[in-house]
Amino acid sequence: MRGYVEMFRLGKTYDTHNGPVVIVEEFDLNLEKGEYVSLLGHSGCGKSTVLTMVAGLNPITTGGVVIDGREIDGPGPDRGVVFQAPCLMPWMTALENVMLGVNQVYLTASKRDRRDLASYYLNLVGLGSSLHKRAKDLSQGMQQRVGIARAFALRPKMLLLDEPFGMLDSLTRMELQEILLEILIRDKVTTVMVTHDVDEALFMSDRVVMMTNGPRAKVGAIFSLPFERPRVRADVLDHPEYYDFRGKMIQFLEDQDHKKLKADAEKRAQAQQEQLATADAT
Repeated sequence: MRGYVEMFRLGKTYDTHNGPVVIVEEFDLNLEKGEYVSLLGHSGCGKSTVLTMVAGLNPITTGGVVIDGREIDGPGPDRGVVFQAPCLMPWMTALENVMLGVNQVYLTASKRDRRDLASYYLNLVGLGSSLHKRAKDLSQGMQQRVGIARAFALRPKMLLLDEPFGMLDSLTRMELQEILLEILIRDKVTTVMVTHDVDEALFMSDRVVMMTNGPRAKVGAIFSLPFERPRVRADVLDHPEYYDFRGKMIQFLEDQDHKKLKADAEKRAQAQQEQLATADAT
């Protein structure tokens, strides 16, 4: 089935001193327009590698990515990216940080229109009274709001989130989750989010893609969630299937742990056998 976003046989291999290492292999995923999908898996399984390939920031080794009928060949304003750290220019104001991208993408728009666009999204994320505060004077949560506004202000076809709330306290995290979902519903932006938080994935997503352990990570399971939009946190938690899905996702992660332990034990046993064989030979 074709989708608004198509990732087909996506793979990433790095050359090392010990030979090529395949990080992601045969990763296939299609997204419909406006869909929100989370990539969930253990640290180091290749989630961020997939995201940076889709963003055009990491060269694709095999396969490809098509967005709205066009195969990507590098970064572009059709994809907005929000990282765990917002990477703002600390000496610039919140408005000036958002204007950096707006000025590059909307070259033909008037200065006033560009400023209004940046101000609009800063207001949406709750920073209407902090437009002229320098980034270095903002709290971590406020800086991440600037990062979200900066991504949305480019009016991207796709939003890519790499653990965007990972450095925030729980209250700020929940508040920003809800603000983000409100904007996504309004703008109907197709979204992929990398997370290691099961509850975050359940609350935010239409589908959750579970990734197997790396190396050679791929899609291990996909869960389609029945929760209605707009999302109300209390309703999601009270949904009769919430804890069933939560249990299945945790079980998948635990199964990956067991597979890793087994593989590590087999490697140690093989290494011991090789050492014994070498000792016998000498």
